[in-house]
Amino acid sequence: MTAAEVIIVGGGPAGSTCAWELRQAGIETIILDKQDFPRAKPCAGWITPRVVRNLRLKSDGYPHSFLRLDKLRLHFSGRSFSLPTRQFSIRRYEFDEWLLKRAGVPVYRHTVKEIGNDRDSYLLDGTYRCSYLVGAGGTHCPVYRAMFSELNPRRADAQITAVEAEVKCDPADRGCHLWFSERGLQGYSWYLPKGNGYLNVGVGGRSTALEARGETIRDHWAHLARKLADFGFADADALQPNGHTYYLRHATPTVQRDNAFIIGDAAGLATKDLGEGIGPAVESGIRAARAIIHRTEYSVKSIPKYSLPDLILPWRL
Repeated sequence: MTAAEVIIVGGGPAGSTCAWELRQAGIETIILDKQDFPRAKPCAGWITPRVVRNLRLKSDGYPHSFLRLDKLRLHFSGRSFSLPTRQFSIRRYEFDEWLLKRAGVPVYRHTVKEIGNDRDSYLLDGTYRCSYLVGAGGTHCPVYRAMFSELNPRRADAQITAVEAEVKCDPADRGCHLWFSERGLQGYSWYLPKGNGYLNVGVGGRSTALEARGETIRDHWAHLARKLADFGFADADALQPNGHTYYLRHATPTVQRDNAFIIGDAAGLATKDLGEGIGPAVESGIRAARAIIHRTEYSVKSIPKYSLPDLILPWRL
């Protein structure tokens, strides 16, 4: 039996940030994750100044690709304009492993299947025991499934389906582009440069709207692939995108049940406008940790529901 005061299920940005805060307070913590790190993770990898501030992250102290974006090119119904901003892009393959190592807690590869109680402890698969349990396992988090699914039933109209690809290349256009509502899509597509010659392209939209129109997200990916040829990306048709789903914030979720918590995508916290998930994941991880440290209530009510204010009025760094 492996025991710790806190067990976090999921080692992504939410879980690793929570562990980082707990370790600094001297609270014994371990992380369980079904995969080894580094691992591929479908994600545009856009982070806001708020994320940078919350992680106390400095570009000169981060050893991997960290690209600053000073301008966004936005496209609406054939019209385009530039928006000055201050945003950043990272590669999740590098970012997640770095955050996990920085957390400095033991990490075990384990797929959680059964969660039970024994007096004041949680038991996971008869192998792990803890006083506090944090679910940070994303959309399919076992802690959400076992303890929060009835409290927070997920609404079908909040589900986002996305496909994307990340490649190493030398594109002719090095700007960041976002296309909104093309071909009736309730969502947007993106073209996001990253450091060290990487590029992430993808498209995401509301699952129910796609189904109502008899479409799939792959239909919109095909449209994006044709568009990318205009950006000097002649091999777009050869890309093999990865798909995933997650949920936008649609209500104030119940995120604490006794000494169990859910954070990040397990709580469905992606922003309503742009579906940005890293920021809410990081912030919820910090708040859950501080609730455990100070024995206070954990709440996500004041975590921003929208990303656009951080695009238009970015935090000063």
